Formats: sequence, structure tokens, C-alpha cells
Amino acid sequence: MVIRAVLWDIDDTLFDYARADLAGMRDHLAAEGLAVGPSGDPSGSSAGDRAADAGAAPGGLSGGFGSVAEALRRWQELTVVHWRRFEAGGVDFQEQRRERVRDFLGREDLGAAEADAWFGRYLAHYEAAWELFPDSVPVLDLLAGDYRHAVLSNSSIHNQERKLRVLGVRDRFEAVVCAAELGYAKPAAEAFHAACTALGLPPHEVAYVGDQPDIDARGAVEAGLLGIWLDRAGTGGRPELTRITDLHQLPPLLGGDTRFGAPDTFG
Repeated sequence: MVIRAVLWDIDDTLFDYARADLAGMRDHLAAEGLAVGPSGDPSGSSAGDRAADAGAAPGGLSGGFGSVAEALRRWQELTVVHWRRFEAGGVDFQEQRRERVRDFLGREDLGAAEADAWFGRYLAHYEAAWELFPDSVPVLDLLAGDYRHAVLSNSSIHNQERKLRVLGVRDRFEAVVCAAELGYAKPAAEAFHAACTALGLPPHEVAYVGDQPDIDARGAVEAGLLGIWLDRAGTGGRPELTRITDLHQLPPLLGGDTRFGAPDTFG
């Protein structure tokens, strides 16, 4: 069967989310009064000690994290917790941001305005680090004449529409479909089918490219699409999945459509 369109994941597929997340947190914590060494880790005494010694203002870091990576892990955990509350209708979009800040700082009494200001400062550092992977635009260019393109993301339209515009690639995609608005997320077949419907194509004529082997590639296959795992780290170990390690491997894969051949063509 001929593939007519490509559905894309965004974070850690086209957009280098992991790098931006770490760089944004490092720069934000430094600006909030946490000394950060050239390696990206705090040096010397604990974060809490340094913040106290520096006379950190209310709303600054008080969690005593041993490194930026440790602080980032905690931030990511809280993001998952409060995003799920938002998806379930327990809080609105702005309030889930405020609750993340309060929990991260250990400051339940932090007012809405102060929490909003802290998150805004963090967001500015995170967005300043936004970059596409080097292979993203060249491969989108290579595929532009032969395939239609859309996005399916487990985030929200609010986040991903703006991200694509800032990165200069929103016009590459006919549609941006996101879990927060759909009410279901990958790997649910309904999410993939909703994106196919947005393109007006049956699932068997659509490929999905994402960085998660189960949420993205396996979920797409089970929904009837050609699921492709973008394994940038070269992890391997999933021979049942169609796997690439670089987006430059995608055009020849789509041209040959190996869904009925050996899945792990590139590595």
C-alpha cells in the first residue's frame, strides 16, 4: 500500500526537547540565584545552602537539589502529575502551571501572581533554548513534494502551535492534532485515527514517526498505520519495530514501504 502522508511527533523527534529542557532549567536556576558550573551541575555546597548564602528572594529555589539534572527530574515528575490533573479537568491550564511551581519550590502559600511570574521567567529561558534537530528541516524539504504532513502530539494545541511557529515550521503541516483537545492520547488508536481523519486518509496510507517505541511506533502499528521508531540514541533491542536512527533514513524507507519486510532496516 502506498504511503501518502506522514504524521509527526514533535518533542524529541523534530524538536530537541531534552536539550532545551536541561538548558532552560540550568539557565533559569542560575538566574534565580543558584550557582551553576560549566558542566551544568552545581558545584560545592548544596543548592539550598548556596541559595541561602546568596540571600535568595522569596519564590527562589529552596528544594536543596544536588544538581541541575536532579532539579529537572523533579520538575518533569511534577509536570506529569499536574498535566494529568489538567487533562482530567481537575484544574485549568494556568492553575496546573502554578501548582507545578508551588510543589517544585515547596511553597504551598505562593500566590498566583508570584507563581505566574516564576513560571514566566522559567519559560523565557526554556524557549530561548528551543532548536530543531539538524536533520528536521532538510528531511521535511526532501519529503515535501511527495507526502502530505501533519502533527499528532500528546501535548496541547496551546503549546505545540506556538512552538511550531517560533521554530518556523508551522506552515509545513496541514493539521496539528493534540491529546489535550482530543480527550485521548497516544498510544490509543483513537488518537491516531483522529489525526488520519484530519488528513482525510485511511490509516494504512499514513506513516507515523516518533521517538517512543511503544507510545509512538507500536501504537501507530496497532492503529493500522506504518509506525516508525526514530531511535536517535541507537538503543535498539526492538526487532519487531520499524526503526531508523536518523531522519535522513526516512525518505528511502517510505519509498520502499517495508511494512511487510524486515522491520529493522536501518540498524
